[in-house]
Amino acid sequence: MQDTSKQYDEVIATCRELFVNKMKDYGSAWRILRLPSLTDQIFIKAQRIRSLQEKKMRKVDEGEASEFMGIINYSVMALIQTGKGVADQPDLNVEEAAALYDEKIGETKTLMEAKNHDYGEAWRDLRVSSLTDLILQKLLRVKQIEDNEGKTLVSEGIEANYQDMINYAVFALILLRE
Repeated sequence: MQDTSKQYDEVIATCRELFVNKMKDYGSAWRILRLPSLTDQIFIKAQRIRSLQEKKMRKVDEGEASEFMGIINYSVMALIQTGKGVADQPDLNVEEAAALYDEKIGETKTLMEAKNHDYGEAWRDLRVSSLTDLILQKLLRVKQIEDNEGKTLVSEGIEANYQDMINYAVFALILLRE
């Protein structure tokens, strides 16, 4: 599990750097996005990955890795929104947003470590395409929960699904690097 933790941190460091640099470029304009809008952004990324995996030719010179990074960062934004609520105007500076990013990733990594222990790193035997499908399934679940106004009867809530999407995307990036 030591390698997984280190690899996880390396992937997240790359994603965090991109998040911080985009914050410097755009500020926290994303703070106005409602959860369904963030869910749809993640869905677009996952659909593009699936399309890239199925098609031989691509017309945009960006591969799966950048889309998985987008899934991670948009999912972190969604987790921040669930905690802070939606803002009418950008209201976070780079340092505040980075601290919230670190907090949400810390919670998500803790979840990954617990599940990784219990499942014995089974994700290492998965195909990247399977991880893509699992992310898409989680997105469809989140959309249904959103349509149900956040209510579930017996299922985990939206936050757990966003965390799982982050972890699946990190696993996919690790596998793509190996």
